[in-house]
Amino acid sequence: MSKKNKAEFLNITQDIMNNDKFRELDNEIHHGITRFGHSYRVAKVTYKCCKFLRLDYKKATRAALLHDFYLDREFVLEKPKQIFAIHPNLALVNARKYFDLSDKEANIIKAHMFPLNHTMPKYKESWVVTAVDKGVAIYEMYRYKFKLAVNFWAIFLFNVITLNK
Repeated sequence: MSKKNKAEFLNITQDIMNNDKFRELDNEIHHGITRFGHSYRVAKVTYKCCKFLRLDYKKATRAALLHDFYLDREFVLEKPKQIFAIHPNLALVNARKYFDLSDKEANIIKAHMFPLNHTMPKYKESWVVTAVDKGVAIYEMYRYKFKLAVNFWAIFLFNVITLNK
């Protein structure tokens, strides 16, 4: 990203990234990294894609940054898979509590888990964030979670082998 684009990206997202509640996402693990790191990556890729496609990159970038704005302790699930359907609503509630959102930004946040949460993306930017989030999640799961699992099993096997001696 050029210096000009980095400065513009920071200008668009600065108030969100400096918000104390949002900064708490740096303590939440998500796809093997922090939820803050994941959201930042989704926002950065969204910024580039929407700018390239000549879409509303400012609203899309802000909504992408807020798409997972929730803390695990904020809700209890009866079934772990409910998180796919519930967390977009919780992220939207939190985003509205701290920031003024347009209808487009609200739809981007609420629809980012389509089709798992049945909220249809209404805008091109919503579709971009939905696709970017899934692509980034796959990358992170492979890059961080997979390696973490392999390392865990390697340590486990090493311990089993050495304990038997």
